[in-house]
Amino acid sequence: MRGSTVMLGYWNHPAATAEALKNQWHHTGDLFVRLANGQVRMVDRKKYLIKTGGENVYPQEVEQVLLRHEAIADAAVIGIPDEQWGEAVMAFIVLRPGPEPAHAAIRDWVGAHIAGYKKPRYIKFVAALPRNASGKVLKSELVARPVDG
Repeated sequence: MRGSTVMLGYWNHPAATAEALKNQWHHTGDLFVRLANGQVRMVDRKKYLIKTGGENVYPQEVEQVLLRHEAIADAAVIGIPDEQWGEAVMAFIVLRPGPEPAHAAIRDWVGAHIAGYKKPRYIKFVAALPRNASGKVLKSELVARPVDG
């Protein structure tokens, strides 16, 4: 975006300012798609984009599929380092009360609704997702957690 009131820069962070402000444009890091009717829709943040095996995976798309599963109350998806694919998809899932589904069953269910490369390779059941005061998931806290299956 650009305009005289967008921003002047980041306070005492010239490198971040130089990265965000290029040729009078402010690069927000938000990823949008243009719809057939000319409108735009935000799909995710660039820093959250997962690149696995040369394919782009938008965490929000995987999260939306996970949230349609009857056993899942909440979900967040991140990319984690993977030697073979560059990154792997990892899902943090809060379950609804009831029987705990197997990780493989969730992967299969996701794969039936979106492309197979978007299925979470790693799934971790958690009691709650870390959120800030406005309710946004703190993915930086999820990235810092160990991967154990």
